[in-house]
Amino acid sequence: MIVCGVELTGSDAVVCLLNLDRGQFSLPECKVRKLSLRKNHTREDLKQFQADFAGLMAEHEVGCVAIKERMPKGKFAGGAISFKLEATIQLMAGNEPEVRLLPSSLIKSTLASNPLPIPFAETGLKAFQETAFVAAYVGHMTK
Repeated sequence: MIVCGVELTGSDAVVCLLNLDRGQFSLPECKVRKLSLRKNHTREDLKQFQADFAGLMAEHEVGCVAIKERMPKGKFAGGAISFKLEATIQLMAGNEPEVRLLPSSLIKSTLASNPLPIPFAETGLKAFQETAFVAAYVGHMTK
């Protein structure tokens, strides 16, 4: 099954696809590294973002979307736009993939009991995709 890890930052959704097949992890070929919401944040812009995201999920036959949860308040609080993006992903219509939010505590405990099988630097992904990669890995481990 392919899991799409997502990190929401500002008006961007950084994505990383991770496949687990017969106990073996692989990174499916995906040219898209992030999807962005247009600056106006209108209803049409949100619908377009949602359509683009759903299209990417369908194209790669993603079974689950794992989003790193952002804090609603405090020092590490997420911005208002990132919560809009989260809602548009959660409200995708049809037979879209399951969407799960991963709290930081779950990510930390999962990585403690199931460390990453390889160092991130050896994956060939861009540095800004590391959090999305970890979210995808934790999404697999907690399924």
